[in-house]
Amino acid sequence: MRWAGLATLLVLTGPNIAVSLIRNYAPETVRLPAFVMIIASLVTGAELLMQAFTYELYEITGIFIPPIVTNCAILGRADAFACKNPVLPAAVDGFLMGLGFTRVLMVLGSPGTYGPGTLLSGMELLFGEAARSWKIEVIHDYPNFLFAVLPPGAFVGMGLLIAVKNPIDARLKPARSKLPLAIIAGSKRVRTTGEIS
Repeated sequence: MRWAGLATLLVLTGPNIAVSLIRNYAPETVRLPAFVMIIASLVTGAELLMQAFTYELYEITGIFIPPIVTNCAILGRADAFACKNPVLPAAVDGFLMGLGFTRVLMVLGSPGTYGPGTLLSGMELLFGEAARSWKIEVIHDYPNFLFAVLPPGAFVGMGLLIAVKNPIDARLKPARSKLPLAIIAGSKRVRTTGEIS
């Protein structure tokens, strides 16, 4: 999960910069396909870099990299922020959104890390043999906690995160409702008739 988070961090920052650069030149009818092509190009580049420099890591996590192209968070940020702002704010926004995304993926992926009773295991796949010593054994002679390693453990973890987030959102809702609502025109849908709706 943390590797997918790092790839998403790079892929969120790059498209925001590219979309901000072309925002005044791309007509609204081709804006969304252009965003998808930019994101797909950067994801393909990240995937090829993983294959070239961290092949063992790519063998383990390579299946999670291509779906980043269709990630609505990346496409949404490109459409909501990057296409309306200059390059520097768009780059900062992409980087900070990527950090938040990486943090959530690390929290969701952490049960898979401590399921075997260790932290930071497998870091040598990304940082080389020197990182093999980073492994921290949390519990000595720990029998593997299989539920934490399997996908249902991640779903339960996500449910717990949502359960923590809901009361925070409920507490912030009155303050947010007092803020003025700005209506900003976004991308338009083009139908096969050629009309813009």
